[in-house]
Amino acid sequence: MPSAQQIKIPATYMRGGTSKGVFFNLTDLPISCQVPGEARDNMLLRVIGSPDPYGKQTDGMGGATSSTSKTVIISKSQQTDHDVDYLFGQVAIDKAFVDWSGNCGNLTAAVGAFAIQSGLVDADKIPENGVCTVKIWQKNINKTIVSHVPITNGEVQETGDFELDGVTFPAAEVPVEFIAPVDPSEAMFPTGNVVDTLEVPEIGSFEVTMISAGIPTIFMHAKDLGYSGTELQDDINNDSSALTRFETIRAYGAIKMGLISDVTQAQSRQHTPKIAIVGAAQSYTASSGKEIDATAIDLNVRALSMGKLHHAMMGTAAVAIGAAAAIPGTVVNSVAGEGVKESVTFGHPSGTLKVGAKASDASGSWVVEKASMSRSARILMEGWVRIPADSF
Repeated sequence: MPSAQQIKIPATYMRGGTSKGVFFNLTDLPISCQVPGEARDNMLLRVIGSPDPYGKQTDGMGGATSSTSKTVIISKSQQTDHDVDYLFGQVAIDKAFVDWSGNCGNLTAAVGAFAIQSGLVDADKIPENGVCTVKIWQKNINKTIVSHVPITNGEVQETGDFELDGVTFPAAEVPVEFIAPVDPSEAMFPTGNVVDTLEVPEIGSFEVTMISAGIPTIFMHAKDLGYSGTELQDDINNDSSALTRFETIRAYGAIKMGLISDVTQAQSRQHTPKIAIVGAAQSYTASSGKEIDATAIDLNVRALSMGKLHHAMMGTAAVAIGAAAAIPGTVVNSVAGEGVKESVTFGHPSGTLKVGAKASDASGSWVVEKASMSRSARILMEGWVRIPADSF
């Protein structure tokens, strides 16, 4: 019996912030994959090269890390006063699983550029020279994001001199604003507290801040786990017992945040919540060899994504850092220096990042109007991806 032929699907491979992913225009997907379901998930798994028991994704577009095992689907927006809808799928590496529970803040920086170059933004919005403001509806979390894309001679300007730690080469700066990352009707702090005590059986009791801003995140003191907050990837990712401990803490935190009802459910919700350790500003050498001076940062933060320490910082977790830093009493705020802060610069394994957030206390309930940061984005390759026709 002959094997299935390969099919071609139009796609664009892009870097956004410190992540990479395969971008699709919704209408270019096979009909059965244009809606949520098994066919769509299976198609994306095959494109990325998962599940791969070798953990390399050699037979796909994935890069064998959480930062490079990502997919994005863009379409004309169905929302009033928005340009495009943006759907993000985090593809597991060794499991047949696509997590749709959260956003990717880094790839958000590439959404506006992809939308413009794909003809999804009305031509009259694109200046000959200047900045095109793209209003994005983030479908995973039902939030508005505004991307400010530089334009030169009527085309997206991708090259420039903006440097982003965690990215080798400079590029054009793309400011991104996360509007109302927590709706006033939603609980920014799911437990109602800016600080909680999290009891984790057989591991310990920890002071944590659990916040839903940008992405649900659990912040804890680095020192409570024997860390300084200046660790690099190998310091944690090469320690299987440490990774198991982090995952257990994350699972019990997810229960307390109301995201799952049993620890076993954490396995099928790997993308959220994130877990991060926070430490005081200390000098360290970043993974690139760059020396980070304590005087240049307000604090150090190390975050895990899909079970491993991230090589830099997830964009959505940066939003959570900014929001938590702006609210007195949180773990992040107490380490960064108490008081209301509209921006902080934090150290991460690849260098530093500045994030801003404007928070206010509305009748005893904290509200974040918006969070902002600058990223960059670039098309790496465009054309078609090929997968066997029987993949989905």
